[in-house]
Amino acid sequence: MSPFGTRLHAAVEARGPLCAGIDPHAALLLEWGLDDDVAGLERFALTAVEGLAPHVAVVKPQSAFYERFGSRGIAVLERVVTESRAAGALVLLDVKRGDIGSTSQAYADAYLDQTSPLAVDAITASPYLGFGSLTPMIDTARRHGAGVFVLAMTSNREGPEVQHAVTDDGRPVGGRMLDHLRSLNGAAEPLGSFGAVVGATVDGSGESFAINGPLLAPGYGAQGGTAADLLRIFGSDVAQVLPSTSRGLLRHGPDVGALGEAARRENDALAGLRGRG
Repeated sequence: MSPFGTRLHAAVEARGPLCAGIDPHAALLLEWGLDDDVAGLERFALTAVEGLAPHVAVVKPQSAFYERFGSRGIAVLERVVTESRAAGALVLLDVKRGDIGSTSQAYADAYLDQTSPLAVDAITASPYLGFGSLTPMIDTARRHGAGVFVLAMTSNREGPEVQHAVTDDGRPVGGRMLDHLRSLNGAAEPLGSFGAVVGATVDGSGESFAINGPLLAPGYGAQGGTAADLLRIFGSDVAQVLPSTSRGLLRHGPDVGALGEAARRENDALAGLRGRG
């Protein structure tokens, strides 16, 4: 398999930068007239895949909303992955895993080894046990042409306690995470496979986001992030941004056509940002 960065670059060129979250919140199931059970989860998730996956470069299911239903929920997640990929979308599984040693390797094997039943194109990961704790995930991703998106500067109110703390060389911790990613991606062309997660509503940090890799920006749309925010935060690096929205798209369900139209409309609105980088 070609490197994730190469496949992502091609997918964004073909479909636009929008990343569609498929997050089966209990409240969303009820809004769609579904019960908060496995049958409702399956109907919701697979309808969302049908409506969104043919039109976006990246689908991002949040694993926790499937895990809460146990093994049957994980079975639905496996179908979401398989059917999204069959529709031409890359799958970024939002799991935010972070551990050490053999446990970190086990997470890598579960999600990034393409022989696993839960194999995806990329995952989110937390580096806050030390960036080196992610080495098994980074190495496994390289072997299998997968990607890793590392939490750098998130927009949750608790994030700055860790991410804005200053290291012994005077850099904020989040900035050090960007440095590590910049080093991992090196001179990869057309795009590196190791990305940063930076909230679409964060305050200006003064950091350079030129990491030669993708920049996942959750919080776009229903959570308040706008195209103007993306330009403010990322500046000349905005062309590498994957704005991520879940509720802003999913509120158009359960009508499959309306979901697809919403995704196309958002990608059209974001098209101008691609030329600003």
